[in-house]
Amino acid sequence: MARDSQATKARILAAAFDEFAEYGIAGARVDRIADAAEANKRMIYVYYGNKEQLFDQVIQQALEQGAESVPFDAENLPGYAGAIFDHLTADPRLMRLVMWKRLERPEATSLEAESYERKTAALAAAQRGGHVDPTHDPADLLMLVLGLAQAWFTTAGGATGDAAGGPTWSEYLREGHRAAVIDAVARLVAVHERPEQPASASRAEGQ
Repeated sequence: MARDSQATKARILAAAFDEFAEYGIAGARVDRIADAAEANKRMIYVYYGNKEQLFDQVIQQALEQGAESVPFDAENLPGYAGAIFDHLTADPRLMRLVMWKRLERPEATSLEAESYERKTAALAAAQRGGHVDPTHDPADLLMLVLGLAQAWFTTAGGATGDAAGGPTWSEYLREGHRAAVIDAVARLVAVHERPEQPASASRAEGQ
């Protein structure tokens, strides 16, 4: 029985992911989710509560899977950005789901808040260690890196999808876009040598 309930829950979450990515919270229909999951509509409410709570569960699962697939590396931000690009290319529904959340549930979840704090702390440590340029505040730097990694999926004229939802880029274009993202992040975080001060300026500071 427990195994059957877990399988039903998994089917519901998978169907809900598709539904929310396509229609958002307001446009999603529990009836369609139940039909796609081959589940009793009543069980959706038993397992997950209302539609908003089901959406929150879908978001949490997507975040957990994303963290597992794309681990954060504060000392290799270009590689991290490239991994995000690959993750979104493999399933563009993820970005649509995130956009719906920003529109309809803009408040950060506890998982998002914890992830944000952990990443900014790691970035601050990487800056202190000389691995990342310290010019920008860690929070600003994190947002800039994420923005560059997601740019092709959030900007008008960026990624387009086929009937199955995947990007229509050729492999050549995909690799070019990916390389541009990695290069942009590498330039952003590269540690720059500070110019040496003239001896006269150094003496003046010491006075």
